[in-house]
Amino acid sequence: MPVPALKTLTYSLTHLIVAVMVAFALTGDWHVALGIGLIEPAVQTVAYTFHERAWARRKPARPPEDRPLQPA
Repeated sequence: MPVPALKTLTYSLTHLIVAVMVAFALTGDWHVALGIGLIEPAVQTVAYTFHERAWARRKPARPPEDRPLQPA
């Protein structure tokens, strides 16, 4: 398995476990915690997609007109 795919898989598993644990700590109910733990990452993925689209529409920053670029 390529490293980026493995990294994504392990991050997703970590996210799921953390979401379930936080939901259980707040509710004290494993059934509710598992439901939240499964739904929350899916909702987060959709939210991230909208976040990325908003950033993609953002115009790139330009240097101020009164200050010329310095050579590197």
